[in-house]
Amino acid sequence: MGFAVLHLDKAQGNDAAMSSHIERTIDPKNADKNRTLLNRELLTFSDGVANRTEAIQHRIENAGITRKIGKNQVRAIRIMLSGTHEVMKDIEAGGKLDNWCNDNINWLHKTFGEANLVSAVLHLDEKTPHIHATVVPVVTGERRKANKQQSEIQRKYKKKTANTARLCADDVMARNKLKEYQNSYAQAMNKYGLHRGIEGSEAKHISTQQFYRDLFVQNETLKENIETLQEEKADVYESVREMYDQKDEAQGKFLNMHEHLQQKTKELNVIESKLQKAKLDYEPYKAQEELNFIHKLFPNMKENLRIADLCKKIGLTLENIKMLLTGKTLTAKSFSFFSPEHNQKFKAEEIKLKIEKEQELDNPNRLKLSLNGRDILVWFRERYREIREVRQQTNNLRKNKGFKI
Repeated sequence: MGFAVLHLDKAQGNDAAMSSHIERTIDPKNADKNRTLLNRELLTFSDGVANRTEAIQHRIENAGITRKIGKNQVRAIRIMLSGTHEVMKDIEAGGKLDNWCNDNINWLHKTFGEANLVSAVLHLDEKTPHIHATVVPVVTGERRKANKQQSEIQRKYKKKTANTARLCADDVMARNKLKEYQNSYAQAMNKYGLHRGIEGSEAKHISTQQFYRDLFVQNETLKENIETLQEEKADVYESVREMYDQKDEAQGKFLNMHEHLQQKTKELNVIESKLQKAKLDYEPYKAQEELNFIHKLFPNMKENLRIADLCKKIGLTLENIKMLLTGKTLTAKSFSFFSPEHNQKFKAEEIKLKIEKEQELDNPNRLKLSLNGRDILVWFRERYREIREVRQQTNNLRKNKGFKI
């Protein structure tokens, strides 16, 4: 299973340093210079705007903001959009990267406002395909902290218009909104096999530089944390056991020792809690690590699972699927196949069903389910088109005869 990756970070000043990184006016160590030409800006800048830094300033100057902008006020929010490495590479290899980019832009427009999204750059010269988006946090409405005071105190001066535009990153990155962003982004990415991470995680945002390290580098860190916590747990437990053994030696020292014992017991409970949380945090990476190992041992397994899933969805039994995966042909007089794409069944006669290799793709392991020599997905579309044409002809005949449809 792949995870959708959405990371938001407040930018400082005009964020010129990040612009240099995104626009490759400097060469990052983790980028492949031979692939940098594949990077592209997904948005068109306004007239007179040449780059990301100018685009940020152009939005601020043309948003109708009347309040003076502070020297240290956040002018832009950096957004990183990506997913688990293996899934993103499959999207790229499968020719779906343009669709993925379009869906990301649509989500950004819907979530932050089309005018506020001033730049979105696709990077293909690093290990995992990803998008750097830039949002200028222009909002309208009353400030959240002022709402309660305004309702309790009658102002003598004229109240400002609530819909006045203002620059406020805190409103855009409010805690409840960050959770909504993660949920809605995962929903938009589900069709690409990218799902939401563990909900309720207390993990804090990290810097973009740290994030650039491979997502699964956290795997090794968690392993080390677990080992360290286990060692600490053993040390504290040994201290507790020793104090229990010594407690009866001197009655006069009992109270002090008992208090110290309670403190050590609390420490033990805290370490135990941290240890359990570290193990839980590590579980997704452990599962992914095991899957990666299995796929390395059996490189065809991922494709076999994909084609087996298709077989299951169209209505085949487990025994049928096992037979097809051995290379045998499944025959039948007639059978009704369910098309997930069209959400209906199509009947076929004198069928011969077989799993075959695709011949026209660059991927030599790509499989297809063949029905009487034709890709069953193509056959579904043809049958659906034929049925629609027959229905249309029937409707036309009824109209010509004066029947009400």
